[in-house]
Amino acid sequence: MGHGPELPYIREVVVFLIATVLVIPLFHRLKISPILGYLLVGGVVGPYGFALSNDVEDVQNLAELGVIFLLFIIGLELSLRRLWTMRKLVFGMGTLQVVITAIVIGFVTKQWGNTTEASIVLGSCLALSSTAMVIQLLIDGGEFSSKFGRSSFALLLFQDLAVVPILLLTNFFGDSTSDSIVIGLSLALLKAFIAIAVIFIAGRLMLRPLFKNVAGTESPDLFMAMSLLAILGTALLTGITGLSMSLGAFLAGLLLSETEFRHQIETDIKPFKGILLGLFFVSVGMGINFSEAITQYKLILLSVAGLFLIKGFIIAVLAMIFGISKDVAVRMGLLLGQAGEFGFVVIGIAKTSGVINNEVALFMLIVVSISMVATPFVSIFGKFIGKYFIKTGPKQSLAIEQEDVEDLADHVIVAGFGRVGKTIAALLDVEKATYVALDLSVRRLAEARKTGQPVYYGDASRLEILEKFRVGRASAVVVTFDNPVSVKHTVKLLRDNWSSLPIYVRSNDIKDCEELYKLGATMVVPETVESSLQLAGKVLNALGTPMEAVNQEIEMIRDSDYIRLRPK
Repeated sequence: MGHGPELPYIREVVVFLIATVLVIPLFHRLKISPILGYLLVGGVVGPYGFALSNDVEDVQNLAELGVIFLLFIIGLELSLRRLWTMRKLVFGMGTLQVVITAIVIGFVTKQWGNTTEASIVLGSCLALSSTAMVIQLLIDGGEFSSKFGRSSFALLLFQDLAVVPILLLTNFFGDSTSDSIVIGLSLALLKAFIAIAVIFIAGRLMLRPLFKNVAGTESPDLFMAMSLLAILGTALLTGITGLSMSLGAFLAGLLLSETEFRHQIETDIKPFKGILLGLFFVSVGMGINFSEAITQYKLILLSVAGLFLIKGFIIAVLAMIFGISKDVAVRMGLLLGQAGEFGFVVIGIAKTSGVINNEVALFMLIVVSISMVATPFVSIFGKFIGKYFIKTGPKQSLAIEQEDVEDLADHVIVAGFGRVGKTIAALLDVEKATYVALDLSVRRLAEARKTGQPVYYGDASRLEILEKFRVGRASAVVVTFDNPVSVKHTVKLLRDNWSSLPIYVRSNDIKDCEELYKLGATMVVPETVESSLQLAGKVLNALGTPMEAVNQEIEMIRDSDYIRLRPK
């Protein structure tokens, strides 16, 4: 009896899923980055391990979807306004980092006997870092919304834009019929600009109506299909024009970040992102030729260390020039010191077209792979180094540092960092939401700084302090002061100057609620009443009242602005 046609990649996917459910929980339990688990799985099942899967290139092509979905989610969590505030880091620091790093690494590779063309290609592709690796480490560490995370992402974003000229250079060096690199580069950049403009214009005109139409059917399957179409469609369009497909997905995320469908889309897509990104890291592990690495281990380790040192130094220096503190700059340099997934693509093209010979290509692919594998360890080392600079550097002022707040947007301002403020900040940290907190207690600020929390010395009841923290661009302000007079003054100040700003207030007692609403508060939560409600709910549930009924009753009291509890 004949066998039916074999599904493509089915063996690789099954092996990946088995390894994932067996290995990754162990790494979680040991509190080790799951990325290392995926890399280990790839090395074991790949052609240089037990050879359970030999189609490394095909798996890498499939796994690229993980990077595409990751960049889409990142775009969804940003906004065009917030991206615009990062322009100095993206186009200023980003341009200098790619150009300077490419020149320095290109010069080093030239000294090892490579041709000028090969050195330019290697320097350019090694100047780029691993978007997937870095962002996942930032998310796992809860640091994506921090100054460190935002600055690192700004560099990665420009590196994605640099894909076009680097690909053009690689193809030009491999094409003996090419006449003018200037003309070719100009045409490619023009095509890229037109492609991005078309995607933005068409997306703004079409995406929201399309999603509204699909949402009107109330079909979850159809809504999921529309989400996948938006992601993969824009990725395909940018891929066709020579841009990075992950950049196209990022643009789609940006366009949808300002729609009312954002949260549902994010919920639907996150499982795809997690699974496919795991497969991407497995594919990286599969590509490591262990026998070759062992044969030339000294030279390979020297090359990987040199790559981290060169890139790390350049990035750290540039970050400090652009006003980033020394501890954050050093951590950025170490985190972004590896080569990226784009290196596999460029080196492969350069090898096929004869720009780089087979021996050099194999060696550099191993260097790229091992540098990515080393990144989680280097990132941990970077945290210790960052803490060292904080401890041994000049005593940090508790006052506001302008570089820390100049690019704030869509953030929450927590006014007061006492017991309530800390609780709110902890929940914002869990959701990876951007926030800053203000307090006048030096003791609280010193404690918060030790844990890296964005807490600053400042009086949130003063207009000039609020303006320094870009309150006009904030998504909300939460007032948690103990002093009722300061609370009322702050609410009035905020509402008089920012009419549409959401203002959430913690009050000491129910008697203050009505006045705070009149002053302009969006929502007032009386702390003593909330504590009483929670306690009463527990008592009723213990006496036999179903928790669902208890919660309904509590919500009815909240919905009536606690009127039912006010004294007669």
